[in-house]
Amino acid sequence: MSLLETIRSPHDLRRLPPSDLPRLAEEIREFLIDAITRTGGHLGPNLGVVELTIALHRVFDSPADRILFDTGHQSYVHKLLTGRQDFGRFKNRGGLSGYPSRAESEHDVIENSHASTVLGYADGLAKANQLQGYQDRHVVAVIGDGALTGGLAWEALNNIAEAEDRPVVIVVNDNERSYAPTIGGLANHLATLRTNLRTTQGYERVLSWGKETLQRTPVVGGPIYDALHGAKKGYKDATSPQGMFEDLGLKYIGPIDGHDVDAVESALRRAAGFGGPIIVHCLTEKGRGYRPAELDEADHFHQVGAIDPVTCEPLRPVTGVSWTSVFGKELVEIGRERPDVVAITAAMLQPVGLQPFAREFPERIYDVGIAEQHATVSAAGLATAGLHPVVALYSTFLNRAFDQVLMDCALHRCGVTFVLDRAGVTGTDGASHNGMWDLSILQVVPGLRIAAPRDADQLRAELREALDVADAPTVVRYPKAEVGPPITAVERIGGVDVLLRTGPAGRAPEVLLVAVGAMATACLDAAALLTAEGLGTTVVDPRWVKPVDPALTELAARHRLVVTVEDSGRVGGVGAAVAQALRDADLDVPTRELGIPQRFLSHAARGEILDEIGLTGPGVAAQTSAFAKALGLTPGGDFLTSDLTSDFVGGDQHHGS
Repeated sequence: MSLLETIRSPHDLRRLPPSDLPRLAEEIREFLIDAITRTGGHLGPNLGVVELTIALHRVFDSPADRILFDTGHQSYVHKLLTGRQDFGRFKNRGGLSGYPSRAESEHDVIENSHASTVLGYADGLAKANQLQGYQDRHVVAVIGDGALTGGLAWEALNNIAEAEDRPVVIVVNDNERSYAPTIGGLANHLATLRTNLRTTQGYERVLSWGKETLQRTPVVGGPIYDALHGAKKGYKDATSPQGMFEDLGLKYIGPIDGHDVDAVESALRRAAGFGGPIIVHCLTEKGRGYRPAELDEADHFHQVGAIDPVTCEPLRPVTGVSWTSVFGKELVEIGRERPDVVAITAAMLQPVGLQPFAREFPERIYDVGIAEQHATVSAAGLATAGLHPVVALYSTFLNRAFDQVLMDCALHRCGVTFVLDRAGVTGTDGASHNGMWDLSILQVVPGLRIAAPRDADQLRAELREALDVADAPTVVRYPKAEVGPPITAVERIGGVDVLLRTGPAGRAPEVLLVAVGAMATACLDAAALLTAEGLGTTVVDPRWVKPVDPALTELAARHRLVVTVEDSGRVGGVGAAVAQALRDADLDVPTRELGIPQRFLSHAARGEILDEIGLTGPGVAAQTSAFAKALGLTPGGDFLTSDLTSDFVGGDQHHGS
């Protein structure tokens, strides 16, 4: 039996002699490489925190002591040491989550996967301990993988530092990276500390040698050593500028070699006994112990799919084209044509597809770190100066910058384009990463326009249309998926594309299916099933879903039931906006909204979740058929197909406005 297999709780770990810990660390790395290359996941960050996590659980008594991780994707070793070693269905339905999960373990305090929040939690937990008289409990916040670049972390530090008698142990896991190398002034400061570690370590070795040698020297040895030791603080202040933290009122220990369990344990024990807020600065290497990850300069295997652990080739090769790559290539083409276009991202240059743009236009790309709020305000400044910024983010992370979208971009009528990757159901990353909020929260923003392309051709076209808008913010959203084949419109009415009409000649269709973006394929499949039931169906793609095109209102008036289908939350989304538009037009047409139920979805494959919530062709057809029956609709109606001719001219031809 391996050492790892004997660890069912942190108590088992604390019983191991220190001499066994290097072997345990090696076994953990072997386990992670084997497991994560089979299922996919955040491999590089976890290979880098093996010794650090071992030391944390040997020094602190979880769950009485609260150990928090920011970001949560660096918690795999924590899972292993708290009794969760079945990674067979990791990140898949029925398996372990890729982040801390309260449902999995009492050792998981927060389900933290949006970065830079852990210090705020730590501040609150420490205050609660103090108020409730728990003097023997510790709060430990592990912050790393770029999370310290987020402004929210510094707001929390400001509060943590004000209470000198309120203990919080802040472990800075400094691996110089988030996805890619961490940037900014703070990153430069930490890099200085990292560089000077070699000098400081050399000094400590000399001091250790001097202590042994001089204390054996009669009479003068002791005073000479004391003088050297007294000079230590001044020397370290000159070589290791930790003053930034100490000026905030935070005691600082480090930098510490984060791969030396003894050194980390020693530092954490000193920190635990300090009695106030203290920072332990640990230097780690992302991808440590796995040569391909160590050599990968892009992101040290920050996140991998299922790969062969030897060749690193994908086990399930991707044969299609991703939405992300289509966007990335098109933005490069646009950049060649328009020198006013610049790009911004928040520590996700590669995942959102901006790397090709960065290679060709390095002076026109800005990675601001994990700081979506700042990215948005900075974009407003760029737009005010006459440029057109493209802010590329995961949909779920735009939530963090809502106030800046509203009060800085929209209020000032700034021409900023937000490109939201991973919109809708993302799947295996779980509740925090599903991009199911943007269509709801952005509906309330005056003047903002939202495009939802159905295929690659429409993504290219709608991105260009968005960049032509100079007096309002625009949004282009698409899912985490492969792009399907082109879907050709049979007609464009106003700004709305008609994709399909079914039913007998001379009779208007009963059902209008409004397909939002990538839901077009499901709606076309549903239309075929509804037609087989005798329900004539029109499928339309609004292209621009905010504001509602007047052409869509007129089309709705020529049907007996309107069903909207969106890969986003049902509350306040596109369906709600269409229903409101019909009411405003005094049209009494029944509407039904299909979308993601307003709950946090468990991790599973995207296809599994879409099937579960009824956003597939059969699911849309079944629900629509049930709506029609409940309304007493029968095939056939009083409308003629002549009412739906290309002579209709309701609505503008561009931007859905």
